[in-house]
Amino acid sequence: MKTTPLQIGQIDLSFHKVTAAIVLAYFDTIGQAYQLHTEPHEKLFEKYRKKEIDMILGAWLPSSHGKYIREVENETHKFSTLYTPFCIWGVPDYLPKNIEKISDITNPTTAKKFNKTIQGINEGAGISRFSRNIIKSYGLDSLGFKFKTGTISDCTNTFIDSYKKKEWLIIPLWKPQYLFHTYAIRPLKEPRGLLGGKDKSTIIINKNAVNKLTPKALKYIKDVTFGNQLVTKLDYEYQVNGNTLQNIANTFLENKFE
Repeated sequence: MKTTPLQIGQIDLSFHKVTAAIVLAYFDTIGQAYQLHTEPHEKLFEKYRKKEIDMILGAWLPSSHGKYIREVENETHKFSTLYTPFCIWGVPDYLPKNIEKISDITNPTTAKKFNKTIQGINEGAGISRFSRNIIKSYGLDSLGFKFKTGTISDCTNTFIDSYKKKEWLIIPLWKPQYLFHTYAIRPLKEPRGLLGGKDKSTIIINKNAVNKLTPKALKYIKDVTFGNQLVTKLDYEYQVNGNTLQNIANTFLENKFE
């Protein structure tokens, strides 16, 4: 009897890909049939809601991606937490130590020293939504600050270039992310809760698709976890060292990453 492949989705960002690659590499070793879909946030969750995708590796719940699954949450099983991501607004650690919270930037004398363009990633990401709200809520728009969407490379390259020049800038970021492997980035305190708090990167699956999983695959997605520190390291391997997803996944499964 032919097995119906599990339709698996991953968000089209590096840290999502490295964790998904490990799960998929394990599925390959046990013969779990699947087809992979890679999309930006909003498109991927739209496919999930339409049941074009059975599983997502993984959804950041509840803050960043919770709104995307709200209407199908009762039809969704939540399995393992792969890591515990959270969003930040960060500044390079070479900035004066008295810049420690977002409200410190509202001082006009301080604000004028910053690059007013806050370079982010795609519109559907939680950090993009949070950043627009922060700019408005703190009145930073009146000081000339604006949020700009772009690719992950736009965001990281802007930071790296500015860091080399010792410029003042804000980076809308998240942990785990490979920049923290190399650069000293100071998270700014945000007491109003506008950054969403700590999420759980969760493997989710439509309840009607669970029967597509083999017993070994089902056990694995209940148990597998990585943690933020490891995901940062794996993301660095992929983004900076140029290691392939397949090599990263195989090395992990061979217990060579600690």
